[in-house]
Amino acid sequence: MTSTPCTVVDNLLRNRGMERVALHDSPWADTMVAWVRQGYPTRWVHKDVGENRWRPDDGRAEEVTQDGDYLEPVPAWEHFGFDMVGIGPWFDPIPIRGYDELLQETNEWEVRRDGAGAALKYWKHKSGTPEHIDFLMNSREIWERDYRPHVVAWDPDRVDVVAMRRSRDRVAGHERWIHYGHLFIWELARKSMGDITLYESLLLDPGWMHDYNRVHTDLWKQAFTRMFDEVGLPNGIWLYEDLGYKNGLFASPRVLGEIVFPYYAEMVDFFHSYDLPVVLHTCGSTVDALPLIIDAGFDALNPMERKAKGNDPFAFAEQVGDRLAFVGGLDARILETNDPDTIRREVTAYIEGMKARGARLIFATDHSISPRTTYDSYRVAVDAYRGCMWY
Repeated sequence: MTSTPCTVVDNLLRNRGMERVALHDSPWADTMVAWVRQGYPTRWVHKDVGENRWRPDDGRAEEVTQDGDYLEPVPAWEHFGFDMVGIGPWFDPIPIRGYDELLQETNEWEVRRDGAGAALKYWKHKSGTPEHIDFLMNSREIWERDYRPHVVAWDPDRVDVVAMRRSRDRVAGHERWIHYGHLFIWELARKSMGDITLYESLLLDPGWMHDYNRVHTDLWKQAFTRMFDEVGLPNGIWLYEDLGYKNGLFASPRVLGEIVFPYYAEMVDFFHSYDLPVVLHTCGSTVDALPLIIDAGFDALNPMERKAKGNDPFAFAEQVGDRLAFVGGLDARILETNDPDTIRREVTAYIEGMKARGARLIFATDHSISPRTTYDSYRVAVDAYRGCMWY
């Protein structure tokens, strides 16, 4: 008798045995819109006022203003049989909650300032990270005066317990490995104070960065404690922190080790105290951060972006496979060829190569699935995975 998807993933992350390679991935919102047009299955789902519905023109979430049945794609985890499922929404970490100022707008994009003082440019009809425009949180004095008091004053409503329970209920009974997640101090600082202020302050005012990280680590503990108490324990945690770009890390391993990773280790210890494995998502070049990642106690690494310098999953498996499981690693550009023979060959070669090195693998792409991959092409990839998933 085979194990449940939850047990398969849990055993891989805890190094308790390898029955089969697990499966996970994340199609973009744009991708789901394109796939629905290509024949991806949809269904009618009842939504109450205040819930979010799927918007078919761009795949974004839109708040329901009238109870009723709304068309939406079958969740990818359900349709493809992914073994991992994320439960949301994420809690609200913005200092001044509910602040949203529209600064500029066109038919294609809008610039909005949030309650951290950050003005960000969002595309209306396509996926992608927002463009950094302007930041008010550009000194320790401004942080301490305008924003820090809002963060240290705990507001339990930062966690939407009702929405999280609803999200979890939709997955109940499917025996998936359920995870809660969020970005953390690095990504939050980048999107709150901007890259220039962050990088300069790491060197010129490390005391401010330690205070910023201390305050937010405490906030994360409060928020996750509320989730655990009011929604229930998940099977594990994902933290999303893009520490690098294609040619290296954004800061040296020494600086990251002194100012950032102590707080990672503290959060991992916090989650481990609940017996929850922790996956670190970090895009860009990861190789120089591997010792820090292991010392912090993370259980798995995602996504091992293949375009980035030094990211060789085979080498990672050989060097640290006894201490880390791996989620991802297939070059997404292979799927974007939309050539069935190429996809079958490369998916099989990657999985068999990781298995040969004893890697504990959750198969996925190295950074989600873009609209350049057709629905049929991804189905080919999943079929190829199923042909070689057993250890």
